[in-house]
Amino acid sequence: MTQQAAIADELTFNQPYGEQERQILTPEATEFLSELVTRFTPKRNQLLAARVQQQQDIDNGTLPGFISETASIRNGDWTIRGVPDDLQDRRVEITGPVERKMVINALNANVKVFMADFEDSLAPDWHKVIDGQINLRDAVNGTISYTSDAGKIYQLNPDPAVLVCRVRGLHLPEKHVTWRAEAIPGSLFDFALYFFHNHKALLAKGSGPYFYLPKTQAWQEAAWWSEVFSYTEDRFDLPRGTIKATLLIETLPAVFQMDEILHALRDHIVGLNCGRWDYIFSYIKTLKNYPDRVLPDRQVVTMDKPFLSAYSRLLIKTCHKRGAFAMGGMAAFIPSKDAARNAQVLNKVKADKALEANNGHDGTWVAHPGLADTAMAIFNEVLGENKNQLSVTRNDDAPVSAEQLLAPCEGERTEEGMRANIRVAVQYIEAWISGNGCVPIYGLMEDAATAEISRTSIWQWIHHQKTLSNGKPVTKSLFRQMLAEEMQVIQEELGEHRFSSGRFTDAARLMEQITTSDDLIDFLTLPGYRLLA
Repeated sequence: MTQQAAIADELTFNQPYGEQERQILTPEATEFLSELVTRFTPKRNQLLAARVQQQQDIDNGTLPGFISETASIRNGDWTIRGVPDDLQDRRVEITGPVERKMVINALNANVKVFMADFEDSLAPDWHKVIDGQINLRDAVNGTISYTSDAGKIYQLNPDPAVLVCRVRGLHLPEKHVTWRAEAIPGSLFDFALYFFHNHKALLAKGSGPYFYLPKTQAWQEAAWWSEVFSYTEDRFDLPRGTIKATLLIETLPAVFQMDEILHALRDHIVGLNCGRWDYIFSYIKTLKNYPDRVLPDRQVVTMDKPFLSAYSRLLIKTCHKRGAFAMGGMAAFIPSKDAARNAQVLNKVKADKALEANNGHDGTWVAHPGLADTAMAIFNEVLGENKNQLSVTRNDDAPVSAEQLLAPCEGERTEEGMRANIRVAVQYIEAWISGNGCVPIYGLMEDAATAEISRTSIWQWIHHQKTLSNGKPVTKSLFRQMLAEEMQVIQEELGEHRFSSGRFTDAARLMEQITTSDDLIDFLTLPGYRLLA
């Protein structure tokens, strides 16, 4: 390799190194990150190109389905390598961004696992990403504490939840670090730094480097992660299977490849998760050219709808056949200070979690510590003395067909629903481009997925010239008129000061651009990232 080529292959960091950066981007950590980027980025770029090709095939009339070439894997008698002791009981997991106070509160909550999120609930502002790595390192070492402006001190309890790190999806870049003049994969940045700084301390205390993998669309992407994990284990002289991952089934193409995904990652995988919000978003996006698959108001697309029920049941059956956990979805509600309202919230959460537990899920997600006790009580009742529900095989179920997984969803498209979508999406985008990826809006803890559903729903209604239940045709001009009117509502709700000091004009402009574009923009976080520090 020439001197010139060697220089071109090095990583370039375009942010100044402050005290925080020096703690995380040490020479050894950067060398490891550089190895991963050089070795695995070209294949990652091929995988992203394959996504585009697959989507073109679907747009042109080939509906997604089970893969005939991999039938031997689906029909084979094999299981995953195994699940570590501290991941055997995951009945309630809490998720949230890697901010210091949130990390402490989440690890102290009445839950089994905390999924610390660099993905959908974190807007990846450079300083937040670096701070997040410091926060997780301090949490692993038991030294994390936080003092609020009011002087309140937050510290870890003696027996905190098990920590699992969710890295960014394959499509997301880390624009502040480049390789061969391209932004590096955010997924490798998050993985490399968390693993490097924490694997020794985690293993020393009987845990391990555990990850959540988002937005997977094909088993080949799972195989890529398996190579990343195996390379890392070999480089650090660790036994195969030390790194463990739970993978989110939150895209429509992936639901047809769950056996193949488990098989490709069998040394490292411990479970799959029903990422329901992203899955609904993916259903809209994947089937965007099919007028008969247009979804109704997002408020009525609940887990008892046929296409979602089939997805949940197939995930449980597939996972348990292979010795892997089947994790349930998110309760996004926030407890209310109003007693009557709070009772409603808790009843909705109970019904949702009881459905999951009785279906055979091994655990579930909450977004707020105040819901942990409610979810825990439901799962305790169903699990009894058992740590999980691997014994629930669902073998007597009729096979789940591709037609069921793709089934259209009944329900109305209302003006009220469309306006609510606009308000939620604009407020979420405004928060995200301001650096906050986890936002309470109208009693729900919203992350990127709900904003994605909101704006793709409207795009779909416009694209297929659908009509609202009151007879109004959904057009670009109707959307623009509603957007202007709902901006006024948001301004009144939030007050002039919050509105004028925020980035609502930028958010409305981005919302307008991605909702009225002729081609559906893949992820709002990609154009959004350009507006982020």
